[in-house]
Amino acid sequence: MAPSSTRDDIAAARQMHQALVMHFVEGQTQAEIATVLGISHATVNRLIKRGRALGLVEIKIKSPIEHLVGIEQELCAIGGISRALVAPTVSDNPQTTLQSVGTVAANLVLDVIKDGDRLCVTGGKGLSALIAGIKPTRRYDVEVVPATGLVQGKHYTDVNHIATTLADKLGGRAYQMHAPLFADSEAERSMVMSMRSVGDVLRRAREADIAIVGIGSILSDDSSYYDLLPASSDDRRDIERSGAAGELLAHLIDGDGRLADYAPNRSLVALTLEELAGIPHAIGVASGPNKAAPILAAMRGNHLDTLVTDEATARSVIALSEAHS
Repeated sequence: MAPSSTRDDIAAARQMHQALVMHFVEGQTQAEIATVLGISHATVNRLIKRGRALGLVEIKIKSPIEHLVGIEQELCAIGGISRALVAPTVSDNPQTTLQSVGTVAANLVLDVIKDGDRLCVTGGKGLSALIAGIKPTRRYDVEVVPATGLVQGKHYTDVNHIATTLADKLGGRAYQMHAPLFADSEAERSMVMSMRSVGDVLRRAREADIAIVGIGSILSDDSSYYDLLPASSDDRRDIERSGAAGELLAHLIDGDGRLADYAPNRSLVALTLEELAGIPHAIGVASGPNKAAPILAAMRGNHLDTLVTDEATARSVIALSEAHS
């Protein structure tokens, strides 16, 4: 190759490099680049297109939530869910973190619901945080239905309160469950479930488009599961013997997400886990240092398609999964 051709090639490559740096690094417009380099706008356009075609430009997007996206991908890789949303853990205060998770879950709900949808919900602190964080910009023509019986006393255990408050915020309609969460026996459960008012609500819950459920811990001191049980119950020893790892729809499940051999499971006035599986979109909301095992159990049981949690809890779930693999 003649020396003049080599010099021309080097000069052209240098000009292309200058145009690419000025445009993609310095953010100058093509017109500004043309003026600085003393070439036409059309030439600048050709240089930039040519540089991209040659693979000389690599665009990397940096985001303050980039690490969260990586954690979400790791959660999905464990299996059992198709989508994970992870809120940053910005405080050592569990309530502050729960509020953050609630806001993320609330925004997800607003993204996925549409007029005509039916939502079924459980009680739980995660659901209460979602309701606190939800801020619709319009009214939604939706129904909100309890998926379980209720336990009165605390706002987060009262599924009727959860359903009504969420419906009010969305501008929709709520149904009430006039039945306790636990019947006194299997026979009484059958009787309660056969009541028209209870059966109608549970039928609507089965036919929901979206289920939003809490995921409960059961053996920690802050477990809300004991807020659900009758005051006379003292079942911690029985729960430990059952091998239960978590709670979903008030059912105790083992580490693989299967129903634990625990008598109160058979007296629940609630959707079954099989009925939950029939709902097209099941969103689980949970946050806290004691929720890793329950979340992993729900994932292994394939009970959810979407999980909303916080960064610290998600890392604990991933670590627990790796330890058990």
